[in-house]
Amino acid sequence: MSPTRQPPRRPQGRPTRQPEGRPPRTPASQAETADPAEATHQAEAPRQTAPAHHAAPPETAPATPVPHEPLPGPTNRTLTHRERIHWHFHREHQLIHPSHGVLRVFTAAGAWVVPPHRAVWVPAGVAHAHQAHGHTRMRTLAFPAKAAPLRTDRPTVLAVGPLLREVIVSLSDEAAAPGRTARQRRTLEQVALDELRQADDLPLLLPAPADDRLRSVAALLHEDPADPRTLAELGAAVGAGERTLSRLFRREMGMSFPQWRTQLRLHHSLILLAAGTSVTATATACGYTHTSAFIEAFRHAFGTTPGRHRQPALP
Repeated sequence: MSPTRQPPRRPQGRPTRQPEGRPPRTPASQAETADPAEATHQAEAPRQTAPAHHAAPPETAPATPVPHEPLPGPTNRTLTHRERIHWHFHREHQLIHPSHGVLRVFTAAGAWVVPPHRAVWVPAGVAHAHQAHGHTRMRTLAFPAKAAPLRTDRPTVLAVGPLLREVIVSLSDEAAAPGRTARQRRTLEQVALDELRQADDLPLLLPAPADDRLRSVAALLHEDPADPRTLAELGAAVGAGERTLSRLFRREMGMSFPQWRTQLRLHHSLILLAAGTSVTATATACGYTHTSAFIEAFRHAFGTTPGRHRQPALP
């Protein structure tokens, strides 16, 4: 159905997007009820005017085959703000950890935002791309395709404890240990695998929509994550009914619309915080009238407060 053009305060109609394949269905990662912070926001008075902050639109997988990139071992790379690593894949499993800064990791299924106390596991053969937010140190480890510490063929965000973090830093910084033997390296790699088997996986995927109507709604919210319109109002802007959109969100995204919008806002908040935006301004830009509601939602999702997250991590 073609979008109905109205004289809105935001761009309407379907955005121009690169073609992409229909992503696999993602299992529900949160309860089917709306996030408490989202419900609080909907019940509050209209937000005050805040500086414009646009969420970066998600990368889309290219229509052509992506190149293979050899991954002989650990890597340690510094990325500048908004620097991109284009689409590629490895024949090995890869663990990606930003020891400083924030990374967005994209696959055909959606996007993850990875702060310093998290890592993302990318299985062998999965095409992916990266973008840094803030000055970022990206450290990675490689594991043979036969290794399966997580028993999953999908990318997964993991909590990084102190021991796993130190092992990642040590293995990805060979210059700091010139006398390390191959046996010592294998021991550290085994410690990393053992830690990965015990690491908590976190529901931080922002699924990518395939249906044109969902993509139009998603584009409006990427343009302004603080957009307070209900699903019915957004549906009217793109020419789709509320019930249809609600059903599509659950079927394609594996979560309800309020859950997806909360996930989008939290992803956007990490990017703003990495750019040095204050906690209060970030809360406003992400649609929270009360900073306390934002802090609670952030703590629930990431295990820390936005203020602590803004503190520089060790390299």
